[in-house]
Formats: sequence, structure tokens, C-alpha cells
Amino acid sequence: MPNQIQIDKEQYLINKLSSKYIGDDAAVIGDTLYSMDAFFEDTHFKREWMSIAQIGRKAMLINLSDAIAMNAQPKFALITVSIPKDMTEAQIDELTLSLERTAKEYGCEIIGGDTIGGDKLHLSITIISKSDKPLLRTGLKEGDLLAYTGTLGESKKDLDALYRGEKIAGNSRFFEPTLRAEFIARSRDYLHTGMDISDGLYCDTNKLLDINKYGFDSFEEIDDTVGLSGEEYEMLVSFAPEYYGEVMQISEETNTPLTVFAKVARNSDRYQCKSHHF
Repeated sequence: MPNQIQIDKEQYLINKLSSKYIGDDAAVIGDTLYSMDAFFEDTHFKREWMSIAQIGRKAMLINLSDAIAMNAQPKFALITVSIPKDMTEAQIDELTLSLERTAKEYGCEIIGGDTIGGDKLHLSITIISKSDKPLLRTGLKEGDLLAYTGTLGESKKDLDALYRGEKIAGNSRFFEPTLRAEFIARSRDYLHTGMDISDGLYCDTNKLLDINKYGFDSFEEIDDTVGLSGEEYEMLVSFAPEYYGEVMQISEETNTPLTVFAKVARNSDRYQCKSHHF
């Protein structure tokens, strides 16, 4: 497998920024974490695919995912919404109710933001969260086991179906990401690193390896339908082999499927992956 992977434009931009706080799912300053993600019409979704309530819920979930991935408790949210001209007041009510209900499920309160008029429905959300033991992307050790939660592949499969004009289930992972808050909180003491899988298992594993300057040895071949499926928002974690039993027990007790797929090694191997941003 090639060692040189072409850098995508998102990572190129991030690499141009010099702040020491950049590099994780959220910026950690003291016990406070700050994160932000965009959810833009015709980039992340089409309005004909989803109800307004589904759009609001997914926009909030993918933002809460950054806090959950870092073992943090979401506290406050700031939301910017671009409101298209054809959006009715009833639809705006549906959107705000969905955002508020979803945030409240995770103990998070919407405290402000901004609205503008636009041609499309765009949302950008900032989450402020708290953690006394955040789970970072740095801290990988040689010999660590690499594992992912859940079942990967559904999000891309259903996205492809939507592009073909087909209907997908209302509980599809594309509509409704599953956040693994209990698993991360209970297993935190055994985990060395973690991040949510938003760009696909291949790309996000590469990111984790890059920042820690390690490679990997695979335990099994991973199908591209699993490795290249983005917007899964499951977890990619690492832990020492001696904690395998404890971590697997927690995964069972929290009903969190966990697949160990590789171990960290001193090489420069990387997966071939495709950018989901362009």
C-alpha cells in the first residue's frame, strides 16, 4: 500500500494555521473544549432528502459528536443559520425545536448565535463543553490496538441510494448518527487516543497515525465499503493490549459493538483514502 497520500485541501488549510490548540476534535483550553462544524445544504444534505426536523437533529448531533468523542460534557451551543427565502415560519419553528430538543438530550443549551438570509439552508454550530479528562488524538503507543465502534458502511450506502433517487429508512445512520457517550465515559481510563469517524475509517486512521508518527499492521482486510464510508460518527479508539478484556466488557455492557482491526507499528503504512470535502 502506498506510503504517500495526497493531502486534501481541508488538511492543507488546517496545516497553515499556527495555534497550538488545533489538532483534535475540539480545542482544549483548561477544562473547557470548543468545537464547531458546518452542515450545509447541497454539500452535506439536500432538503428533498430530509425533513426540516431531521436536518436540525443531524446538524446538532454531528456537532455534539466532537464533544462526546473527547469525553466531554456539552454545555452550550451557538448557532448560525442561513435561512432561504422559501422557508416558512412553520419550518423555522420545526428547525429550532429540533435543534433545542436534540441539544437538551445531551445536557446542552443553545445560548445564541446569528441568522442571515441566503439562497440555501446552512447551519454552523459551536459547542462549548467541559471535561476533566479529555480524550485526545495524541498519545498513541507502539503495540496499541486500533478499534472502531458500531457497524461502518451504512452511511455511504444510503447516501448512494439517495443520489439514485431511492428512499432510505428513517433511522438510517445517514439521518441519525449514534453517539457513544456512555462507552467513551466508562472506558476513558483504558483509552490512549480517540476521535470520531467523520471522513471515513481509512482517512481518520491516517490522521491518527500522522499526528503520532506511527504506522499500523492490519489484523484483517477491510472492505472499501467500510473504510471509505464517511459521516459515520462512530468512534476510532486505541488502547493497550493488556486492557482488551476491560474495554470489550464495557463495550458489551454499553451495547457498543467494537471491532479491533489493527495494531500500531513502527512503519509508515497508510490507507488509501479519498477526501469527502471536494
